[in-house]
Amino acid sequence: MRCIDELSTGELKGKRVFLRTILNLPVNSEGSPEDVFRLKRALPTIEYLVKNGARTVIAGYFGRKGESIRPVAEALIKLAPELPIHFMGTPFTHVPAEVHALKDGECLVIENTRLDPGEETNDPAFSEFLASLADIFVGDAFPDAHRNYASNVGIAKLLPAYAGFLMRDEVHQLDEARKPASPSFAVLGGAKFETKSPLIHALLEIYDHLFIAGALANDVFKAKGYPVGRSLISAELPGYDVLSSTHLVSPVDVTVESLNKQARVKKPTDVSDDDKIVDIGPDSVAAIAPLLTNAKFILWNGPTGLYEDGYISYTHAIAELIEKAVASGAQAVIGGGDTIAAIEDLIPEGKLGFLSTGGGSMLEYLLKGTLPAIEVLEQQGEKKQ
Repeated sequence: MRCIDELSTGELKGKRVFLRTILNLPVNSEGSPEDVFRLKRALPTIEYLVKNGARTVIAGYFGRKGESIRPVAEALIKLAPELPIHFMGTPFTHVPAEVHALKDGECLVIENTRLDPGEETNDPAFSEFLASLADIFVGDAFPDAHRNYASNVGIAKLLPAYAGFLMRDEVHQLDEARKPASPSFAVLGGAKFETKSPLIHALLEIYDHLFIAGALANDVFKAKGYPVGRSLISAELPGYDVLSSTHLVSPVDVTVESLNKQARVKKPTDVSDDDKIVDIGPDSVAAIAPLLTNAKFILWNGPTGLYEDGYISYTHAIAELIEKAVASGAQAVIGGGDTIAAIEDLIPEGKLGFLSTGGGSMLEYLLKGTLPAIEVLEQQGEKKQ
């Protein structure tokens, strides 16, 4: 997979570059982005293209309701006011003229690619239209890399294609996570065992210890015959092969919420019918602390509890343990939007290892070792320019 830094200033100056980057951000009730972590990670590639005189078309999708990408474009402009980034918000039919007007080193954010039905169907006509806007394609949207869309797969087949710095770094770090140094420790939260079952089986094979948290832990308890009260349970439960694995680590205590919203810590066997499991407990953190402290490689995706309801203290406790492990020389890869949101204000970036921008894309890459938008970059890189 070729990276954009393989192109010199002479090869980029004056060239039209279609940059597929990360523009799908979480928003607040007013529709404004509430977390610009992903935009920050997108900046190095944009800065490189600007510095080397490229005429950059910045593209991506946003939301699912056909909304304008304007709030994200404005957040990007505010985040990097020193960069010549523009947004017009015009229909796609007007974009060619706007691109033609770009000067060396300028950037144009085009509208939400999901506004065209050809985006999600990877329609050849829409791919060809996008390709007509540029001389070079740069894929840098790792969170969207599992989507087989026109703007990240279709267009990449039609132009000389390169990875951006974010895409390159994500692939490198996750390749490391697929072959971790031992002793290794993985933490997996979230819900829906039926969708995560293949990955859980894979992690049990390659990691010395896999700690199951979040609603997935409820599935483990249910499968063991423990009471789970009002807790969220998946449609499919783990089988004997998972429950009997010597690599599996499950919580030894849980935080439960009663009908009157009071929280208390209990043993998994003591959960009542009116309880809802909302997080792990302090004994669980203490139990995994030595395993995290001694690990050479740590993988983490998903908070330990209902982060959105304020149950965050044990997620923070795990982050602090990982910080100490990284300070002692361990490698760590952490991902999942809620995970990053829960810890990014607690511990300075860089002290927790590599923070992935991916959620579903991270989990899918860990399982498969490739994704549609990465595979096409690798295929194009093998072709002669």
